[in-house]
Amino acid sequence: MAMLRHSILTLGLMAGMVGLATPALAKKPVVVGPVIEMSDSFRAATQAAGNAIRAGDVATAQAQISGLMPVSDFEAYVAAGLRFELAVRRMDRQAQRVALNDMFKTSSVPKMDMPRLRYIAGYLSYVVGNYEDATAQLDYARTLGYDPIDATMLRADIALRRNKAKDARGFVQEALARQRAAGQPISAAWYDRAISMAYQAGDWSEVGALYRERLSHYDSAGEWRSALANYLSAPGMDAQVQLDLYRLQAANGAMASERDYQAYAQLADKTGYSAETKAIIEAGRSAGKLMPTQAATAQLMKSATPKAAKEIAALPAAVKKAAAAKDGSAAMAAGDVYFSLGQFPQAVEQYRLALSKGGVDTGKGNARLGVALARSGDLVTAKAMLGQVTTGNWANVAGFWSVWVDQQSRKTAFKPVVVTPAS
Repeated sequence: MAMLRHSILTLGLMAGMVGLATPALAKKPVVVGPVIEMSDSFRAATQAAGNAIRAGDVATAQAQISGLMPVSDFEAYVAAGLRFELAVRRMDRQAQRVALNDMFKTSSVPKMDMPRLRYIAGYLSYVVGNYEDATAQLDYARTLGYDPIDATMLRADIALRRNKAKDARGFVQEALARQRAAGQPISAAWYDRAISMAYQAGDWSEVGALYRERLSHYDSAGEWRSALANYLSAPGMDAQVQLDLYRLQAANGAMASERDYQAYAQLADKTGYSAETKAIIEAGRSAGKLMPTQAATAQLMKSATPKAAKEIAALPAAVKKAAAAKDGSAAMAAGDVYFSLGQFPQAVEQYRLALSKGGVDTGKGNARLGVALARSGDLVTAKAMLGQVTTGNWANVAGFWSVWVDQQSRKTAFKPVVVTPAS
């Protein structure tokens, strides 16, 4: 929630309004509302208080304001406004709220100012812990036509503090929807709030959707690592799905720790891709994140090395088998091996064959075909293929990779053209 300004609406101009009411400037008054009547002594005291506030002389301002003796409705309004200004200067939220309440007791608050003042009163009541009044003031402001998106987020905070997590989540969802509809950017903090609530509710579909939306705006390697690491904790996720998310983390240069490389290598080994296991460990060692003496990965490296050679040697026979097979399962398996080796054009060929023959998981096939196309450089076709995956965990894989494809497309679009000087 943004901090309150040091003056609110017309209050900051109060001293100027008082000054304009002097006889020297009132030969031809222009009446635009109720006549402002103040005694000369009250006017002088308010001017002195206003000057002290602006000069930062809190003690003098306090003395001047304490001595004010308003006798009219407007004088009561001015006195309350000055108490508010002084409370702002002193950063006394409780006193600010009391001063606003005193203003509301008068009939001199301009109608155009009342909606926002009620919102500010709601914020101050929230700050001092009076959540019932905060809600009432926000509701009042809304009935007067003042309901900014910040008010919706404030309602979410109030709901959380009142242990109403479901209501809070609804308010945050509403705030994000309003921000999107207005075409306004959403702060990373708002995304994090929504993600945390979806996580607590066990709504992993929304967790994934929110992370993908967040990554489309905040796409550093650190952001990718955080998003994927958190999403990988979703329960019941298939190992092949997890593997493709680790592959995406690596594609973003977001492998940042020993744990990242070790988990990726173990998962590649678990799913049967020995050459990829070997390559990950080598990359981790080259990056200084894995040590050759580390027992877990040293053992993986020892077992994966001979298996990797056999895996690669078996590919020609696997491709022939896939071509002659009645369904696409053999082609899918061959495509997966090519994919694990980073030989993406060959993987594309096998995935297309698998999908044309049928008898395979189309979600997985379309997702991996889309990724292989993207890694081969065909971003447009890749995007279209990934867009066909709309259900299950593979839809989340496709969604995350689609964000990556969009980012690569933007980089390509803005790639500078190098012109060779004429000789």
